[in-house]
Amino acid sequence: MIQIYHNPRCSKSRQGVAILEEQKADFTIVKYLDELLSEEELSEIIGLLNIAPVDLVRKNEKIWKEQFKGKELSDAEVIKAMVENPKLIERPIVVNGKKAVVGRPPESILDII
Repeated sequence: MIQIYHNPRCSKSRQGVAILEEQKADFTIVKYLDELLSEEELSEIIGLLNIAPVDLVRKNEKIWKEQFKGKELSDAEVIKAMVENPKLIERPIVVNGKKAVVGRPPESILDII
């Protein structure tokens, strides 16, 4: 089943849900700000995305700018920062089996459904 890691306050995330609904996809919504991800879960998602952890960070967030920007962080430290501050996680993320994509632009979701 497809999962979308979703923030209802984000327009791109809402557009991602709409695309899945339009495609009549069987999916579940994970409100990752409420249902916090573990370091292992986030690491697995990053592996499916085939990106570096820092590439999943929302670098314009105040938390990132104040606490992490300009620091030399290991991948594990970046993942820990996102787990402890889930607002830092780029959204939406859509996972379909062994495939995943960040829905920016939202139409990129169509590539994996």
